[in-house]
Amino acid sequence: MSNLTRWEPVREMMTLREAMDRLFDDAFTRPLGIAGGSVAAAPAIDLYQTDDDVVVKAALPGLKSDDVQISVTADVLTLRGEFKQESDHKEATYHVRERRSGSFERSVLLPTDVQTDKAKAGFENGVLTVTLPKAEAVKPKTISIKAR
Repeated sequence: MSNLTRWEPVREMMTLREAMDRLFDDAFTRPLGIAGGSVAAAPAIDLYQTDDDVVVKAALPGLKSDDVQISVTADVLTLRGEFKQESDHKEATYHVRERRSGSFERSVLLPTDVQTDKAKAGFENGVLTVTLPKAEAVKPKTISIKAR
C-alpha cells in the first residue's frame, strides 16, 4: 500500500512566505558586512538622549581604546576601527570560526545639534561610551508663569 499525501496549496504558500520573511530579516536586520571575514560587521550601538546630552554606546569586545577612531562631522558620528585576527593556530583546521576580524566603520545620524568640542569618550569592558553635550540652543528651557 502506498502513502499518498494530499497537496495543500495554502501550506505551500505559507512555506514560501516564511522563506521570504527569513530572507528579508537576514538582509535588513543584521549589521552590514562582507561574508568571508574581509570586513568586520559594524558594531552594535545604543543611541539615546537626556536633557543635556546625546549618548552613544558601542559594543567593541576585544578592542583597546587605541584601536578606535571617533569623528563628528556636522550631525554624523562615525566610529572606525579594526578587529585583529589571532594567528596563533596557522596549522589548525577550524570547524567553526565566527569571531569577526577586519576593519569596520559605523556612522550614525545624531538626533540634535551637539557641542563637539566638549565631547567625552570612555572605554570600559569592551563598551565604548561617547557623550556629546547638546548645543545650548536645543536644550529644553523652563518658562515660569506669573499669575496676576
